[in-house]
Amino acid sequence: MLRLRAICPFSWRMFQFRPFSFEPLISQMTKSTDEEQIFDLIEKNKAILTEEQVGCAFSMLWQFQRQKISLLKNVEYIREHPQFLTLQDLATTKMEFMNDTTLVNVLYITQQFGIKAHDPLIEALVTEAWRRLERFDISVLSKFSSCLVDQHLYFSPLMGEIADIVNRNLESIQDLRSLSVLMVNISSLISQRFQEQLVNKTELLFDTIDPSQVNTARRIVQFLRNIKYSYYPLLERCNQVFLSNMNHLDLDFISKILSLYHSLQFYNFQFFLMAKKRLTEMIPLFDHPANFVKLLVALGPLAGPQEKDRMSGMKQIASILCKHLDNYKPVELLRITQTLIFLHFQSKDFFVKLRELLISYLKVSVVPSEIALLVCALSMLPSPHLDEARISQIEAVLPQCDLSDLNDFATSVLRCIQYDHTYLDSTPGKQLKLLQKLDYHGRQRLQKCNDLNLLWKEVKSLKGDWFAHSLLEETVVTLQRLMDEINYMNIAGIASFISRSNYLSTSLLDRIASVVVQQIEKIHPFAILGVILPFCALNYDPPQRDEFFGTCIQHLNSHLSKLDPIMLVFLGSSLATIEYFPENLLKAIFNIKFLAKLDSQLELLCSSLNMKVQFRLMELNRAVCLECPEYQIPWFHERFCQQYNKDTGSMNGAQQQIYKMLAEVLGGINFVKASVLTPYYYTIGFECILDKRKNPLPYGKSNTQIAGSRLPPGAEKIALEFLDSRAFCRNTPHLKGKSAMKKRHLEILGYHVIQIPHFEWNSMALSTKGARMDYLRERIFGAGKSDRCFY
Repeated sequence: MLRLRAICPFSWRMFQFRPFSFEPLISQMTKSTDEEQIFDLIEKNKAILTEEQVGCAFSMLWQFQRQKISLLKNVEYIREHPQFLTLQDLATTKMEFMNDTTLVNVLYITQQFGIKAHDPLIEALVTEAWRRLERFDISVLSKFSSCLVDQHLYFSPLMGEIADIVNRNLESIQDLRSLSVLMVNISSLISQRFQEQLVNKTELLFDTIDPSQVNTARRIVQFLRNIKYSYYPLLERCNQVFLSNMNHLDLDFISKILSLYHSLQFYNFQFFLMAKKRLTEMIPLFDHPANFVKLLVALGPLAGPQEKDRMSGMKQIASILCKHLDNYKPVELLRITQTLIFLHFQSKDFFVKLRELLISYLKVSVVPSEIALLVCALSMLPSPHLDEARISQIEAVLPQCDLSDLNDFATSVLRCIQYDHTYLDSTPGKQLKLLQKLDYHGRQRLQKCNDLNLLWKEVKSLKGDWFAHSLLEETVVTLQRLMDEINYMNIAGIASFISRSNYLSTSLLDRIASVVVQQIEKIHPFAILGVILPFCALNYDPPQRDEFFGTCIQHLNSHLSKLDPIMLVFLGSSLATIEYFPENLLKAIFNIKFLAKLDSQLELLCSSLNMKVQFRLMELNRAVCLECPEYQIPWFHERFCQQYNKDTGSMNGAQQQIYKMLAEVLGGINFVKASVLTPYYYTIGFECILDKRKNPLPYGKSNTQIAGSRLPPGAEKIALEFLDSRAFCRNTPHLKGKSAMKKRHLEILGYHVIQIPHFEWNSMALSTKGARMDYLRERIFGAGKSDRCFY
């Protein structure tokens, strides 16, 4: 027998490991009710277990594990059980004979049980899987890629090979669930062209998935977030999947989607409304520390007054946080801090403990992005302060920081400088030197950048005083240098950035207009508002003005019914600033059904956003009534404007100074009126009336704030507007859209408008009272000079 065994070892192995009990043993495993039964079967049959039975044992152990509530405790118990060690040894000896699915499944499960990447079994499984890589089917390949992600091998050669396999076989792949896993896992390695191919493939396969596959939809959104691409067609379709399954989504899932939407700057009112309702229902889950943080962070920004009171009034907030504070990661601590500040939470003892914990994390952190978020959290606490050790730590990592990290550091340092007047040491001076170093590294990074998409990933979310004053101009120069790379994928984001910055770059805007005209079919209608916004806000007409705006409006016409009501209002009011009044758009807005739908949304918005939307609708209503009377749209904002303009009579110091000078120039205070409300409720800084010989006319004793009384024949109403810096572009004395529209409307109402720019009024030439008096006389009475306007 031994001689036969020596001669035919392979046949003997096959005979030994394929006993008649093969099927019954698998059956026994699948019928087991807990881990102990599995471990008993392993102990009794370890000498004859086949590779299939080893794989089944792993699967059953993981199936039981997923049913547990206290995962960490059970993982540790399983991992240290003697029979689990036996199972690992069996897997090591039999992996060569496992089929592909079993091999990768065993690798996945061992990692879920906390076996480290350097463990010999994990290394052997990964090596064997790598050897078989080319023959893996799509589902096995996707699971294997997830195993590599668990080991943080995002940029490994092995992940690169997986990306290449997906690229070569993309046309034949039909399983979107597996493809979505691969898309997320290889997203850090792939080119823009490959990204576009994956997006197109996803669109083709989307209808093949079951509407209940929320995880597939979530991974698609995660992929778009990873490649920084707000592709609206896919986002809409994924959003519909989430909406149809909202009642089944848990706290963790909703939190992730809210975070992804925030990163993609994707706003869907219906989703936020339903998510807010669902999260509010979960408030009783506050008692669980993990759920507490997720719920606090997710619901906080969505909370209305009632939810805020309900959250802020819960006495256990401080006790739960203090009890579990040491268990939270740095990023969670930042989110906790942001949410508590938003909710106006107050607890001195809690903030002291939080500060100590943040500093302890900082002392051992070496990753720039982590240091940045920890410093950011510290700066948000009451009386923020950075000591010399923290300043030195920041300086040490500056060469490794991207623009986002640099901006976070600068914002935090500025907060600390604002409060550091209470300290008598030299720290504020060192903080100022740190700001200078931040400026230097920011400029260096911009000057070395040679890829627009990489630049945009860092720039898209930048805001705040430091960026605006230190890096904005350099950023625009860099965008101009790389503007040939502007395309339909990044155009909406770059346009929105320009409008937010108030920086007029005619070359960038001309490039944007050109790309829109050439690639309009590839630009989603939802992106049109962002595209046209800088042209409207900055009052700029590109060379092909009519073609550009006409192309945008034509592209929108067939999608008006799909656009969110709030977006339609902002779109209409923006176009109105540049004298565009598309009839289809106005019909879509000014009808009872639309306005009722808008009202229902406004009730659920926070007060500031509610007022902003109502004000934009009023502006559009006013513009249409004044400029397009042929549409016969009624003025229905009388009551709103009366409530909004209750405090128009007050003047600041500069206005009082101008008022006194105007009174001297015109012959007395009865010849000038301040803070005048016109029909349609524009507020005029100052008003006077000149007769046909340009002599001032006095107002009667019964002056009212509302202008509109009849004038003598040949008389003229003068509106004097003092324009501060907000009326002009940041980098040039070019009048912005809102101020230009106001001048246009006042002229329709019968005024001769005189605009006084701040840079003239505060110039050296007008540094004396006499010079200013002469300036006012020239602007009001001077022949051919009173109609001067600054564009």
